[in-house]
Amino acid sequence: MHDQVVNFTYNTPTKVLFGKDAINGLPSEMAPYGKRVLLVYGGGSIKKTGLYDTVKTLLKDFELFELSGVEPNPRITSVREGGRICREQKIDMVLAVGGGSVLDCAKVICDAPFYDGDPWDLVIDSSKITKALPLFTVLTLAATGSEYDSAAVITNLETNEKIGVLNPLNYPKVSVLDPTYTLTVSKKQTAAGSADIMSHIFEQYFVDGSCMVTEGLCESVLRSVIKFAKIAYDNGNDYTARANLMWSSSLACNGICQMGSEYGAWVCHAIEHELSAYYDITHGEGLALLTPVLMRYTLNDKSVKRYAYFANRVFGIELNDDLYVTAKAGIEALEQFFASIGLPKTLRDVGIDSKEKFDAMAEHACKCFPLDKAFVPLTPAQVREILDLAF
Repeated sequence: MHDQVVNFTYNTPTKVLFGKDAINGLPSEMAPYGKRVLLVYGGGSIKKTGLYDTVKTLLKDFELFELSGVEPNPRITSVREGGRICREQKIDMVLAVGGGSVLDCAKVICDAPFYDGDPWDLVIDSSKITKALPLFTVLTLAATGSEYDSAAVITNLETNEKIGVLNPLNYPKVSVLDPTYTLTVSKKQTAAGSADIMSHIFEQYFVDGSCMVTEGLCESVLRSVIKFAKIAYDNGNDYTARANLMWSSSLACNGICQMGSEYGAWVCHAIEHELSAYYDITHGEGLALLTPVLMRYTLNDKSVKRYAYFANRVFGIELNDDLYVTAKAGIEALEQFFASIGLPKTLRDVGIDSKEKFDAMAEHACKCFPLDKAFVPLTPAQVREILDLAF
């Protein structure tokens, strides 16, 4: 924590249409880009809710092609198929309707037609992304923030890799954020999505230095999620709770909450990506069970002040003269909050019953993320210890 502001460049070119019936503005936003649209969605829940029919009706003047069945932890195989359709059908733009997995998949699909090789190359090296189809999104789950950022995370089950892609060409042109589309989200996904939002903030808040402005943004989003996640978990039909979670999701991962602060190493995401790559668990659940373990493991003379201020400003815990007392109370409060919305506490709770992959996972996490430069630096051996403690 300090009063200096780190230099930065900031640009979010995505136009957001927020609120009930915001989708009605979508056709006019898409019209300038052509007529041939690839509609990308997941397991079919948008058909059960009626959103699929709404989209088809609104886009009656467009020619629609479809890619369905995009998986949680979206696969490179789906990206390949989407890219193939875009090439063969001369697609003008992509419309992703769903949660973060669908949106992430659609982003790399937009890149694929302009690259002659395997789209996995674009995931490994995003500098190979030179052009992208226009992307439009309709969000149905508050979690990843993909609707308002240029990032995507793609999984390759053949290589046990889950890798993030970051390229400014992958910002959506327009994102529709209608909280009513999240009213039917299950308790499990509401909780996991809320943990994902909070984790995005933690990765930007637990850093070497942050300016007062972004500290306040981070703390506000965290307090909002803690308040409204429990309300939405208990009563999924609460529009106000869903709206607050949806906007929190968008703000948590589009960069604004780190501007002026030091950049973090995204430690928890580094470790969780390994869990999802090897075991295909729900991303938010993995983050929730890892976070308290990671915080306790990294609590030291360097981190104690930040963790204590988190406890005070987010959970309202009184600052003790011994900051370690306050910090530990904050970690406990976070753990209790996660438990209150049904999130798992251990790796065994999500079906991981063996430690045999942990060494390989720890090595790969440190290879893909600069964990040696984290707020509290970590080695592969220490990441392995964190996985053991989470078991």
